Amino acid sequence: MSRPVTLFTGQWADLPLEKLAPLAYEMGYDGLELACWGDHFDVDAAASSKAYVKEKWELLGDNGLTCYAISSHLVGQAICDLIDSRHQAILPADVWGDGDPEGVRKRAAKKMMVTAKAARAFFNAKPDRNGKDEFPAVVNGFTGSSIWHSIYAFPPTSQEYYEKGFKDFAKRWLPILDAFDKADVNFALEVHPTEIAFDAAFDKSNQ
Repeated sequence: MSRPVTLFTGQWADLPLEKLAPLAYEMGYDGLELACWGDHFDVDAAASSKAYVKEKWELLGDNGLTCYAISSHLVGQAICDLIDSRHQAILPADVWGDGDPEGVRKRAAKKMMVTAKAARAFFNAKPDRNGKDEFPAVVNGFTGSSIWHSIYAFPPTSQEYYEKGFKDFAKRWLPILDAFDKADVNFALEVHPTEIAFDAAFDKSNQ
């Protein structure tokens, strides 16, 4: 069996999914990794409406496509980031709210937990699922980081400073990961600079 190849839709979030889907099929893709922004995948609708997830699968199927993952990079980024005005441009209005940084981070965390429920509902409705997943239900995304800005360590940055950042990450993400576990959905971190998993320096002599 050949490996399916899918297209992440985030770069085309300004294009309605009904227009992007046939283009993806024409380009030879087997499916789409649906971004949770634009009109590609609404997590609140998916978590609450069977009709919504059914319509998404019908749209994909009508265009010869499937889906193995949804993606919530933008909301995930806000969970651990030091929030500033740049985030308003990438976040849903209900997550940005009044822009208070801690409020943004908490609302982003709640939205990510809803995303786990939405993913479970979506993949449960996958045609021909027969009660089990061919692949695990997956949400791809970012985590953000409260310490990335300090990796270039001048003024000098102590190990305690970094440890505080990792403890902050654990405090914010462990309840989210528990929600994903409860929903039987995997969270797949896309590791980049500005994500917490990129913020570690390893001694290669110990590897």
